[in-house]
Amino acid sequence: MLKLRMALLLVGLVLGAAGAGAQTKIAGTIQCPKADPQNAIPVGDRPGHALVIMKNRCTWSKPMELAGVQTKTGEDTTFADANGARSRDSGYHVSTMANGDQFVVRYSGSTTTDKNGAVQAQSGTWSFVSGTGKLKGLTGKGTYKGTGAADGSVTTEVEGEYQIAAK
Repeated sequence: MLKLRMALLLVGLVLGAAGAGAQTKIAGTIQCPKADPQNAIPVGDRPGHALVIMKNRCTWSKPMELAGVQTKTGEDTTFADANGARSRDSGYHVSTMANGDQFVVRYSGSTTTDKNGAVQAQSGTWSFVSGTGKLKGLTGKGTYKGTGAADGSVTTEVEGEYQIAAK
């Protein structure tokens, strides 16, 4: 009987630990207009090489849901090392949820632009940095892929997984 209790206790601990680390899948689509402001400083070592910083205020056209709450708006602050039509990007995204809670994401990736500087495609990875309210203790990561439009806007598909540490 003692062996059976120990076995059941062990199984319970293993299942409890597996449940505590379970990741929840998420996906959504965010729409961002052309960055404003956007400032480029030429490096001067070759034509088309510049360091760029930009800000976007975005809307979730297909919201993600975290802890039962949907994403509503977002704001990107991006730093790019641009070489002609390609850039390496890094930055932070702050999303506001329908209930006012927020989360912060750090991202990095690459962007391809046309001859006028409009985004053609972008892709990369992201990870959660922090969350407030119901999202306190938020961790997770994922990927993104964006497609640009002629007006300079970008539609980005975001997917990944998250978990929230028990409080």
